[in-house]
Amino acid sequence: MRYIVIGAGAVGGTIGGRLHESGHDVVLVARGAHLDALRRDGLRLTTPDGPRTLPVPAVGGPEELDLHPGDVLLLAVKTQHSLPLLDRWAARPVSPGGTAGELLPLLCAQNGVENERLALRRFRHVYGVCVWLPSTHLEPGRVVAPGAPLTGILHLGRYPAGLDATARRISADLEASGFGAPVTDDVMRWKYAKLLGNLANALEAVAGPVEGGLREAVAARAAAEGAAVLAAAGIAPAGDEEQRAVRGDRVTLRPIDGEHRGGGSSWQSLARGAGDIEADHLNGEVVLLGRLHGVPTPVNEALQRLAGAFAREGRAPSSLPDAALAELAAG
Repeated sequence: MRYIVIGAGAVGGTIGGRLHESGHDVVLVARGAHLDALRRDGLRLTTPDGPRTLPVPAVGGPEELDLHPGDVLLLAVKTQHSLPLLDRWAARPVSPGGTAGELLPLLCAQNGVENERLALRRFRHVYGVCVWLPSTHLEPGRVVAPGAPLTGILHLGRYPAGLDATARRISADLEASGFGAPVTDDVMRWKYAKLLGNLANALEAVAGPVEGGLREAVAARAAAEGAAVLAAAGIAPAGDEEQRAVRGDRVTLRPIDGEHRGGGSSWQSLARGAGDIEADHLNGEVVLLGRLHGVPTPVNEALQRLAGAFAREGRAPSSLPDAALAELAAG
């Protein structure tokens, strides 16, 4: 199988780099300065084993590739960027006949729970991937992944449910590349559980590490709202004990000389000055479900609004005053 990684940032770059290292055929899809650096210098991947430069082929889009049966598309962009990419890739021809949307498997290695629904409108074979993968992408051409002994854990299965031989083959390739890759027939249970954990992403982005009474209180309120709306919607995520049993100490952050992990994916969006942020599809998912089912979600609404404003205005991460946080914590 050839893995075409659409979005070679922190998650996509790490998965693509590790697959390449284990001997798999990989193509990275990127844009702008990141694409230029990948083409010029290769992918610079740093893990606890040290830094290395990997000569992974990189392209700017589907027009630069001939697609064939056996290709696997792995979508690893933020949700707000999914739709135009899904449209571009689904219509591409696959030799000797058919289109990517009809024939090729598409893996959604993304936070949130909306990407799979968007993909299923365009692709017949959609797979969800629940991403437990600490990684950072702040410089063009460079990705840092401090997890060990596994680089990450990637639950995967067909969407909306089920598993098949393709999922098992992909799992085997990932397992051979430094990941845990459990195959499940109900992958969205794991993605909804991850969603609850991701509700603090916006808080970290605007106010810094979720440590201390004030920030922990806001995070707890956001999570409680999330649990309430899932219950109201009849959605049962994977439980805490179930997650701990799978994760254990298999993915532990290890110090890497010269590297400091500033924050997760939303924090990194602000640090790079990306101009947008995924809060609409994390905290915003809770807000949506709350409005559909009559459950108040004031903390998630506030975090969604704040994170969006920070991104649009180019404000520095972690700069929200504590006075504003205190208002959130107090309700």
